[in-house]
Amino acid sequence: MDTADWSFTVATETGSRTWGWDEFLALGVEDVTVDIHCVTHWSKLGMAWRGVPLDAIFAEVETQYDYVMAQSFGGYTTNVPLDELLDGQSWIAIEADGEPLSPEHGGPARLLVPHLYFWKSAKWIAGLRAMPDDGPGFWEQNGYHLHGDPWREERYS
Repeated sequence: MDTADWSFTVATETGSRTWGWDEFLALGVEDVTVDIHCVTHWSKLGMAWRGVPLDAIFAEVETQYDYVMAQSFGGYTTNVPLDELLDGQSWIAIEADGEPLSPEHGGPARLLVPHLYFWKSAKWIAGLRAMPDDGPGFWEQNGYHLHGDPWREERYS
């Protein structure tokens, strides 16, 4: 997807907010170095990323809900508790290892939630929908753990 066609929407109980690529980047981009962990038993340590922090996004919207469903172009979904996206814990990544994200790796933008298994870092991110209660996304409906903490080995339900 070309960045000229990309948008990101956050939908809450009070309405929705959509950003185009340039508006989105204007929220502020950060460089971070984090470890990532895949449910298939691999990790990559000290990986450099660049992205917009979820803190900047949620400074622009209001919600009283405690959960979100990440929604990707193409229909993929994954659930994440909102408190695990805020306070410097997650980003909408636009670069990895100094390069723009390739389509294969979720480009032009993907969710990055490094403290959870990597299936929670949804590729081709289109937006987040706030939810009052937790509910399963794609992999969670198909046997993966609802939460996905690698340190607790929360792979499967």
